[in-house]
Amino acid sequence: MKRVEAVIKPFKLEDVKDALAEIGIDGMTVSEVKGYGRQKGHSELYRGAEYVVDFLPKIKMEMIVAEDMVEQVTATIVEAARTGKIGDGKIFVSDVEKIIRIRTGETDEEAI
Repeated sequence: MKRVEAVIKPFKLEDVKDALAEIGIDGMTVSEVKGYGRQKGHSELYRGAEYVVDFLPKIKMEMIVAEDMVEQVTATIVEAARTGKIGDGKIFVSDVEKIIRIRTGETDEEAI
């Protein structure tokens, strides 16, 4: 089992969610986060004063998938989230050792 974490632009959330639903991903955790990468934020003007916005709003999606689904899930996220501009985001894939569904006690693949 693998944890797939994707940090994407907020306006791409629905596109990515719908694309993942089409390939059978029906569970995920979504968080509103702030951050920056190479884009290093941007400058804005407020009442004549310029200020720097260091941390930009992003969406972090997390899902646990079977190992054989990882390539399809990551390709789907890339396709749905890509705008071609800086700040499109990143995807992180890591191992998951154990999953336990609290309600039933099911473990691992059965608990996904």
